[in-house]
Amino acid sequence: MLSISFLDLAHNAINSIGFLKGNLWFFAGVIFFAFVAHFIPEPTLAPGSETKRKKDDDEGGKDIMKKHRRQVLFSGIITAIGISLHNFPEGMAVFLGSIKGLRVGLNLALAIALHNIPEGIAVALPVYFATQSKWQAFKLATLSGFAEPLGVVIVAYLFPSSLSPEILEGLLGSVGGIMAFLTLHEMLPLAFDYAGQKQAVKVVFLGMACMSASLYFLEISLPEDLSL
Repeated sequence: MLSISFLDLAHNAINSIGFLKGNLWFFAGVIFFAFVAHFIPEPTLAPGSETKRKKDDDEGGKDIMKKHRRQVLFSGIITAIGISLHNFPEGMAVFLGSIKGLRVGLNLALAIALHNIPEGIAVALPVYFATQSKWQAFKLATLSGFAEPLGVVIVAYLFPSSLSPEILEGLLGSVGGIMAFLTLHEMLPLAFDYAGQKQAVKVVFLGMACMSASLYFLEISLPEDLSL
């Protein structure tokens, strides 16, 4: 996501509409998503939740266990709501990228799809633990993902496909700012917590290299008549 944000979206915006306008659009996206993250924080399960669950199992009777399951279920529902609200602008990002061209749209979709995997797990795990139902966990995690196509439908009505090139590049620059903020504010700290700083930084640059390579190979493999 950092690779697409800085090396593709922000870079193209600066080259197309100028350094000042490109940066203004980019940081407008950063401020917008910072506002969203501040007022609609994305809930996560703490790393120690599994330890707490085991302790409750050892201590508790059935009442304590039921109460704990209700708390975990509530956390799963809140997580699903928070992730749905976060997924909404991600659907908009894929739509705007696809207007620009196939390469941008495909790579945005790939990056966001990979990002959605841990989000779905964060919703499904507490629901499964609380209900012992794989179907309920799958259903709630799937419903939380429907916010992205909803974002596509809404933005399709707000923005015509014949946007001026300057506005389109500016919006894509803002999408780059949103993705950069999302990565640095939410995903990287989690990687530091679970994998350690050194390991996480190594994987960040490995991921950027892989995404840059995918951009290159996709570009050279597309037919010439397809828009890039």
